[in-house]
Amino acid sequence: MTTLAVYNIGNEKVSDAELNDQVFNAKINPTLFYDVVRMTMASQRKGSASTKNKALVRGGGAKPWRQKGTGRARAGSRRSPLWRGGGTIFGPMPRDYSFSLPKRMRREALRAALSLKRQEGKLILLDDFPLDRFKTKQVLEVLKRFQVEDALIVTNEKNAFLQRSARNIPNIRVLRGEDLNVYDILNHEHLIILSPLLQRIQGVLAS
Repeated sequence: MTTLAVYNIGNEKVSDAELNDQVFNAKINPTLFYDVVRMTMASQRKGSASTKNKALVRGGGAKPWRQKGTGRARAGSRRSPLWRGGGTIFGPMPRDYSFSLPKRMRREALRAALSLKRQEGKLILLDDFPLDRFKTKQVLEVLKRFQVEDALIVTNEKNAFLQRSARNIPNIRVLRGEDLNVYDILNHEHLIILSPLLQRIQGVLAS
């Protein structure tokens, strides 16, 4: 097993943590990253684009003119797609763009993303991130000590003070451990994990 230093918010080493090689030393697979990120982004698409087809356009109940004898082309409805103001043929309709990948692939991609951050030296372990009030300035001071400007902070439980204090800082995102995902890990330069959560992550992903 590999060991990684655990720091407090003052950037002082307080202990060492053992990292499971199965989780933090996994094979990096860019193709797997692509598939999982594409799945994540597809699930976020609203798919609300919509047009009106012939059945949805208002009006057109009566036949515009008689079938024969007028010298004009036959017409049965003013809602015809051939007419100005008529329905749209094969236009976009609300749909669900999401798709799913096997659980095994998603777990493997998450292990690879964690391993990538460790190999790049962008993984930071904190023993705790104590805040007793909403204070953005205090969060900025902690990040400055670690020379971090772009980071995903993963906590072991809901931390309202930390979440609200960090939400208006550009390029900083706070997530709970159960919401950890490949897209957010790759979308930020640094990954900050609170050490009480480390054992839980390794227990889930190493099995």
